[in-house]
Amino acid sequence: MNRSVFFALVAATLFGASTPFAKLLAGDMPPVLLAGLLYLGSGIGLTFFRIVRDAGLKPSGLPPTQWPWLLGAVLFGGVLGPVALMFGLTSTSGSTASLLLNLEAVLTAVMAWLVFKENADRRIVLGMAAIVAGGIVLAWSNQSTTLSGWRGPALVALACLCWAIDNNLTRQVSASDAVFIAAFKGLIAGAVNTALALGLGAQMPQLLTLLATLLVGLL
Repeated sequence: MNRSVFFALVAATLFGASTPFAKLLAGDMPPVLLAGLLYLGSGIGLTFFRIVRDAGLKPSGLPPTQWPWLLGAVLFGGVLGPVALMFGLTSTSGSTASLLLNLEAVLTAVMAWLVFKENADRRIVLGMAAIVAGGIVLAWSNQSTTLSGWRGPALVALACLCWAIDNNLTRQVSASDAVFIAAFKGLIAGAVNTALALGLGAQMPQLLTLLATLLVGLL
């Protein structure tokens, strides 16, 4: 199996597995604070990994022309996307949310084709259509038909759109150190959302809940 494909599958598996755990935490703290702490967990964990790997902190090596792409990815993928997901999880089951998160891959591909003019393979198009159809059917069976019942899934779909934008922006800096990019996203986005939540009056959770949240974020 191609190494890039393998790591993509592992990343998707870990992300999907973390969603039900995030759902469990969603009832214990405000969505914005939860989003911030999850990303802080990722940023802190990956920063320590990078320090150990490189025997200290080294320059990122990211060219100045690529910083706008990375900052845009942080905004959409690290700040807006997680907040939308956490709000969505407050009124969506963990299983439904995990299914709907498949939309991220579809929206990423559509945006790559339409905006960045990448080639579209017929098999990929058919596969994406099957993912969308399956997700909608399975999510529909678990949701109320009222407008309020679809607010949660709509927010999860919005999060997927934000991450699709993030993926396409990150692709512009993909030649740089992947660990640095992920750690930078986690630290900046996590700090922004956590500070915003605390500024709005949220309270930090108890130590065990805090550690559990950071660990789930690292996944």
